[in-house]
Amino acid sequence: MAKKGIPEWLNSSLWSSSPPIDDRHLRNPPATSITPPSPPIVERPPFSSSPSAISTAPAPPLPVRPPSKSEINDLQNGSGNDGAGIETPAVSSVEDVSRKAQVVAELSKKVIDLKELRKIASQGLPDDAGIRSIVWKLLLDYLSPDRSLWSSELAKKRSQYKQFKEELLMNPSEVTRKMDKSKGGDSNDPKIESPGALSRSEITHEDHPLSLGTTSLWNNFFKDTEVLEQIERDVMRTHPDMHFFSGDSAVAKSNQDALKNILTIFAKLNPGIRYVQGMNEILAPIFYIFKNDPDKGNAAYAESDAFFCFVELMSGFRDNFCQQLDNSVVGIRYTITRLSLLLKHHDEELWRHLEVTTKINPQFYAFRWITLLLTQEFNFVESLHIWDTLLSDPEGPQETLLRICCAMLILVRRRLLAGDFTSNLKLLQNYPPTNISHMLYVADKLRTK
Repeated sequence: MAKKGIPEWLNSSLWSSSPPIDDRHLRNPPATSITPPSPPIVERPPFSSSPSAISTAPAPPLPVRPPSKSEINDLQNGSGNDGAGIETPAVSSVEDVSRKAQVVAELSKKVIDLKELRKIASQGLPDDAGIRSIVWKLLLDYLSPDRSLWSSELAKKRSQYKQFKEELLMNPSEVTRKMDKSKGGDSNDPKIESPGALSRSEITHEDHPLSLGTTSLWNNFFKDTEVLEQIERDVMRTHPDMHFFSGDSAVAKSNQDALKNILTIFAKLNPGIRYVQGMNEILAPIFYIFKNDPDKGNAAYAESDAFFCFVELMSGFRDNFCQQLDNSVVGIRYTITRLSLLLKHHDEELWRHLEVTTKINPQFYAFRWITLLLTQEFNFVESLHIWDTLLSDPEGPQETLLRICCAMLILVRRRLLAGDFTSNLKLLQNYPPTNISHMLYVADKLRTK
C-alpha cells in the first residue's frame, strides 16, 4: 500500500529546529515512567447551571515590558504581566501594538462582537491592562457581550459564590448553630451557654458526630475528608517555583486558600465527579489571571470569578474525568484515539512509526497532555498563550486541544522518526522547548480538511 503523501509544508526545517534556550523553569518535572498518570476518576458529574456574566469596564492600557526569567519566577501578586515574552521569535512590537489596539477597540463597544474577539484572541492576547482577564471571562461566557449587563450580573454571581462559601465550607457544628440561631427560639433558655448552642438532649441522632445515617451531616462531613485532604495536597504542589502559588508568604497562603475553597465548593456541588487530581492545574491559570487584574475591584473578587469560569471550562472536559465513560465515545480513551486518528490523517508515516514500529501507546504521553490542558508541558507564560487559542476557538477547546497535540507530534517528527521506543517516549514525556506561535500556526493548518 502506497504511503499517504506528506504535505510540503510539513517538511519545513522549522518543524525540527529547537530554540537555543530552554526557558521552561516553571514546569513541573515530567514523569519518567512509561506508565501514564492515573488520577482518581469518578462518575459523570451533575454539573450545576452555567454561569452568566460579570464585570467591570476595561482598565486603561498600561505600558508594560515582557517579564524576565527572574521576574516570572518571583511573581507574587498584582504584576499584571501575565503574558508571553518567552516565545522565539517574539512578536514584533508593531504587531503587538496593533493587536492591543484591536482588542481595546472591540472591548470598548457597547455590545462586543464575540466572533471578532475570538478571531483576535486566537493569535494571542496582549499582556497588560487586564485585557486577558476580561477577554477570558467573555470567552468563557461569564461576561455578557452587552457591557450594560456587567454590573448587575457581576453583583449577582459574586453574591451567589459568597452564599456557596457560607453554606458549603462550614462544619456540621457551625451549620447546626446557624440553623438554630435562625429559629431564634432558644435565646432566653438559661441552660444554653451561648446563642445557637444545643443542649445534649436537643441533639438529634442525625446531628451526632458518631451517627452513620445517610442523611447525617457529620457522616457526610467525614466522607468528604479524603477529598479535602487530596485538594490540600495538590494545592500545595501547584507551581512550586512561583511565589504567587507557593511559599510561606501571606500572599501565597491567601492564594492557596482561594484555590482550596474553589475546588472544595466545586466538589460538593458536583458529587458525581467531586474532585479529581490535577484539577488544581486547570484552575491555576484562571485564578492567576483574574487575581493579577490591575482593576483592584476585579482582583478582589478573583476567587468568585475564577470559580464560575472554572465550572464553565470543566463543563467542556468533564467526560475526560469520568471513569464510567472511559470506553465510551466521549471518554478519555476515545479522545486519545481521536488524536491518534488525527495524526494518521495528517502524517501517516509518523503515526506508523510511533504506533506500529516502536509500539508507543499514545496514552503514555497524551493522557497528561489532554487532561491537564498542556499546563505541564510548557512554562506558565507559554501556557497562557496556548489557552488564548484554546478558549477562543468557536468549535470548542476540545477540538483545538487535539489539533495542538497533533502539531506537537509533527513538530518533532524528524527526531521521532529517528528514535526508538525509549528515546521517543522520553522526548514526548519531556517535550522540548518550541516556538509557541509557530506551533499554534501549525495546529490551525491542521484544521483544513
